[in-house]
Amino acid sequence: MSIREAVLANLKKIVDPASGQDIVSSGLVRALNVEGDQVRFVIEIDPKKAEQMEPIRAAAEQAASMVEGVEKVSAMLTAHSEKAPPELKPKPKPSATAPAAVPGVARIIAIASGKGGVGKSTVSANLACALAAQGRRVGLLDADVYGPSQPRMLGVSGRPASPDGKIILPLRNHGVTMMSMGLMTNEGQAVVWRGPMLMGALQQMMNQVQWGELDVLIVDLPPGTGDVQLTLTQKFALDGAIVVSTPQDVALLDARKGIDMFRQTKTPILGMIENMSTHICSNCGHEEHVFGHGGVASEAEKLGVPLLGEIPLHLDIRVAADEGAPIVVSKPESAQAEAFRSIAKDLITQGIA
Repeated sequence: MSIREAVLANLKKIVDPASGQDIVSSGLVRALNVEGDQVRFVIEIDPKKAEQMEPIRAAAEQAASMVEGVEKVSAMLTAHSEKAPPELKPKPKPSATAPAAVPGVARIIAIASGKGGVGKSTVSANLACALAAQGRRVGLLDADVYGPSQPRMLGVSGRPASPDGKIILPLRNHGVTMMSMGLMTNEGQAVVWRGPMLMGALQQMMNQVQWGELDVLIVDLPPGTGDVQLTLTQKFALDGAIVVSTPQDVALLDARKGIDMFRQTKTPILGMIENMSTHICSNCGHEEHVFGHGGVASEAEKLGVPLLGEIPLHLDIRVAADEGAPIVVSKPESAQAEAFRSIAKDLITQGIA
């Protein structure tokens, strides 16, 4: 058990009098940070209850100090004003500090979508494997904290090791080095986190994972324009973002918002990918456009960004992902795999990946 896990286990023995739950499960413990033999964390409280929560803070500090290997503990009480609950507070101004690079990683590319269900994670997995097949050293960070799917798509299971309780060793398959929150939780377990915890988890996975030397790190983002996206664009030096959408108008409406967010954060848009572009009937060969066709190409032209490729809607792509071997690995000779390979080759040719 790491120091962090041992500290959390001890803190779970302390009960929050307001909720009757332990202070970890009730969400009071925030920003837990372990650096060597020093532990720091804050306890979020109602400002009116500062005096009665002081014994809880002292008990938490004492509990953390009982963990073997811990020499110094700092636990602080922090409170939100009643007039401005966390979800209504003004967002903090972006730090003036320049976005940081990740040691050993030459390029960072975000794969994003305006809405869920457009196949962003499928595109991320296949693109990562296609780049690896071209000889690139590829990492894939599954930053979709609420719905991590990359462990299943890449056929990876088991918990990542942490030899010193600080550095996390990622897992690897199909030539891709991968890390996901899905590897840190039990299957079917929901991640019930607010913004600060999401941001902390993302920074930990970027900075504390031993990525090694990579030509490109692909970050599979959650859908939308939330805390994870803002943290990534503000804290880390992104080389650009790729936006995935289906051709239908509803998906494109949200894709525009995603592109606008990246532009507001001054993140280059590397291009758009139209997923589920066309369907060929396996029985008769008839081609039909289930979600429409050409919508992403038209939108990309309107927005002045490149159309990187069009991925067909095909059963084999879904089956391959469910079985843990993306189509570019399981059926590399197929037309579906070639669609992903073509995008990967273009990214390499352009010096993007």
